[in-house]
Amino acid sequence: MKNKPIKFIFTINIKEGHSVEEYIAAWKRGSAIIQASEGAGGTVLYRKIDEPGTLIAIATWESKELRDVAMKKLDAAPPDIQAVLHRHKEYGATEILGSFEEIDRVDPQ
Repeated sequence: MKNKPIKFIFTINIKEGHSVEEYIAAWKRGSAIIQASEGAGGTVLYRKIDEPGTLIAIATWESKELRDVAMKKLDAAPPDIQAVLHRHKEYGATEILGSFEEIDRVDPQ
């Protein structure tokens, strides 16, 4: 049975004294490294309409298993890579919502 693509979703609350722009810059640098991993399918950042300091990130992966393997490899990356991967934490507090697979879809007519 083939694994289904998944969405890995998390929310971010920008920390006091920091800006969304600071977070985005750090997120882009870290995401560029992560997206080079096998199974990565891109990531998108959204800003909550009525709460500009609240963001949501949705990353697409070929499977949960490939994401898990990629994260283990990145956890063992050299310190300079680790610094880039974790820099966003200086600007925003992250809450992981989890991995989700699509179960049904309704497209426009």
